[in-house]
Amino acid sequence: MSTTATATAGVTARAGADPQRLTGRSKLVLAVLLVAQFMLAVDFSILNVALPAIGDGLGFALSDLQWIATSFALSAAGFTLFLGRVGDLVGRKRIFIGGIGLLGLASLLGGLTTSPEVLLAARVAQGLATAAATPAGLSLLTTSFAEGPLRQKALGINGALMSAGFTTGAILGGVLTDLLSWRWTFFVNVPVALAVVLVAPAVIKESRPAARAGLDLPGALTVTLGLLGLVYGMTQAGAYGWTHPHALAGLAGGALLLAAFVLIERTVAAPLVPLGTLRRRNVAWGNVLGLLAFATETSLVYLLTLYLQKTLGFSALAAGVSFGVLGAGTVVGGLVAPRLLARTSTPAVLVGGGIVQAVSTAALLFLGTTTGASLALLLPATFLGGVGNMLVIVGFMVTATSGLPDAEQGLATGLASMSQQVGITMGTPVMSAVVTAGTAGAATASAVHRGVTTAIAVNAALVLLGVAAAALFLRGRTARPSG
Repeated sequence: MSTTATATAGVTARAGADPQRLTGRSKLVLAVLLVAQFMLAVDFSILNVALPAIGDGLGFALSDLQWIATSFALSAAGFTLFLGRVGDLVGRKRIFIGGIGLLGLASLLGGLTTSPEVLLAARVAQGLATAAATPAGLSLLTTSFAEGPLRQKALGINGALMSAGFTTGAILGGVLTDLLSWRWTFFVNVPVALAVVLVAPAVIKESRPAARAGLDLPGALTVTLGLLGLVYGMTQAGAYGWTHPHALAGLAGGALLLAAFVLIERTVAAPLVPLGTLRRRNVAWGNVLGLLAFATETSLVYLLTLYLQKTLGFSALAAGVSFGVLGAGTVVGGLVAPRLLARTSTPAVLVGGGIVQAVSTAALLFLGTTTGASLALLLPATFLGGVGNMLVIVGFMVTATSGLPDAEQGLATGLASMSQQVGITMGTPVMSAVVTAGTAGAATASAVHRGVTTAIAVNAALVLLGVAAAALFLRGRTARPSG
C-alpha cells in the first residue's frame, strides 16, 4: 500500500481509533464528499424539465434541444475513465476540487448566457467537471474508509444520495423553472460548489500512489474517443432511430475504437486499464451489473414521465413531484444495504435487490389510463423499485471496488463511474426507441400507453438479466478486506 494511501486511510484507522467507527474528522470528510456527489447527481437531471423553457429563452430550434443533454453526456461519459486515471497520477484531491470548481464556473456561465453556443460550451464544461470529480470523489471515499462495514456504510449513503439526487433534480428543475427561471437550474450549483471548494482543502487529505507510472496516451485517446462514439450513437439512435446514419456511424466507430483500445492495453508497458484488473470477476461483472442498474432505473423515470404527461395528462411539475416516492425508496435502500451486506453477502444483496426491482417494474405493466387506480399502483411500485435498485447499486459499488489495493482505487472507481454514466446515457435512448416502435408512429394517449408498456417489459427483462448474471458469476463471492 502506498504511503499516501496509508495516510488517507488513516482518517479512520489511525492509532487509538476504531477503524469501524466514524470519528469527528471522518464525518466531515464524508459530509463534504457526499454533498459534492449529491450535487453531481442532481446536475444529471435538473435540466430535463427545463429544456422547453431554455429553448424558448435562447432560441434553440426544437430539433437542437437534444444537444443540451447530449453535449453534457458526451463529455461526462467519454472522459470519466481518462480523468479518473489522471487523478491517480496527479492526486485525487486536486482533481476533485478542480472538478467541483469547474462545475461551479460552468454553471455560472450557463446561467448568465444569452446564446445557444455559450450554453452548449457550458454544458460541455459541466460534463468534463463531472467526469473529473465523480471518480475522484469515489476514490477519496473508498480510500478514506477501511474496507468492510464502514466503507459499505459510506457507499450505501453515497449511493442513496446519488439516486435521490437524480430524482431530486427532476423535481427541483420543475420547481425552479416554474417559480423563478430556467437560469436557476444552473445557478443552484454555484453556492454548493463554492462551499465544497472552500471546505475540502482543510478536511480531505491527498490520496495517490507513491509510485506513479506514465500516462498511457494511446489508450486514453482510443477509449475516450470510443466512448464518445458509443454515447453519440446511442443519443442519435434515441432521437432519430437505430438506422439513422449518425447513429450507425457513432456506434460502429465507437466499437472499433474500443477494440483498438483492448489491443493497445495488451502491448503498452503502463496500461491505462491493466487487463488483469478487468479479468477480476468482481470488477468485470460488478460493472456490468452497475451499468444495467443505472440504465434501467433512470430510463424508467423517462418512461413514467411520458406515461404521466402523455397518457394521464399530468403537468411537468406534477410528474416530477410524483417521483419523490421513488427517491424516498432509494434513500431507504441505501440505508438498508450496508446492514444486509454485513449480514449476508454482496451476491445475495445484488440478487435480492434485482428481484425486488424486477417484480416492482413488472407490476407497472398493469398501469391503466385512469388516474386514481394508476397512481395507487405506480407509487408503491416505484417506491419498492427504488429500494431494490439501490440495493443493486450499493452492491455493485462494493463488488467493483473490493479486493483492490488503494493504488488501483482510482481505476476501480473510474470504471464504476463510467458504468454509471454510460448506463444513465444509454438507458433513455434505448427505451425511447422501444416506445417509438411500440407506438407505430401514433402520438395518441392510448398509443403512448402501449409503447410505454412495451418498454417497461423490456426494462424488467434487463433487470432479470442482471439478476441472472449476479447469481451465475458472483455466486459465493463476498467483499472481503484486502489486507
